Amino acid sequence: MTVWLQTLVLLCCILNCVESSAPSPDRQRNKYNYSFLLTKSTRTRVQQLQKIYKEQQLGNQHFEDRSRQLKDLPSLSTNFNSWLKLTDWERLHAALRDMQTYWNMLEWKRKQLEEEQMAGVGDLPQSIKHIQLDLRDLMSQASNQMSYMQSSRMRPTSPPVRAPLNPESRSKTVWDSRVEGYIILRDLDLYLTKLARDFLLLAAKTPMTQH
Repeated sequence: MTVWLQTLVLLCCILNCVESSAPSPDRQRNKYNYSFLLTKSTRTRVQQLQKIYKEQQLGNQHFEDRSRQLKDLPSLSTNFNSWLKLTDWERLHAALRDMQTYWNMLEWKRKQLEEEQMAGVGDLPQSIKHIQLDLRDLMSQASNQMSYMQSSRMRPTSPPVRAPLNPESRSKTVWDSRVEGYIILRDLDLYLTKLARDFLLLAAKTPMTQH
């Protein structure tokens, strides 16, 4: 078990002990803080995979191309004032929708790599799967937060918007296909920075119980 995973497991146990006796606002704050830490660790995993992916698939772990985009991925541009004005519900709903999109895009790319397994893609599909599991955990936490808001009558429930499993973009060459994987990981890295900021803001906005 890696050090970061041991740390997260220990933190989770501590938070569970705190949550068992803490009032609801404190539990929510702890959950947001845990989501923030998990987002950070997931981003570290993505960054590590980026280097391996670029070296194995693109022949250069320092490869960079900011000009290429995939239209199926969520927009990373943010208007700061609009971002601050989002309600907690809107923030979580957007996070759930965007994480589902990235999960689907990773699934699409992972299946492509599995089909190329005999071509020497190594452990890339399994590494992508680990990131998907982290995203699934984060999506579950966001969904639970939304359920809490519903039970507290803060906002009626609504289903998340799910992206199609098969993206519209289609690779024209083997190189294009490989660059698509780079773009997904590149944008996911940037998105997780944005998501961590969201969880920090949600934790800061949750009032602490006065003892």
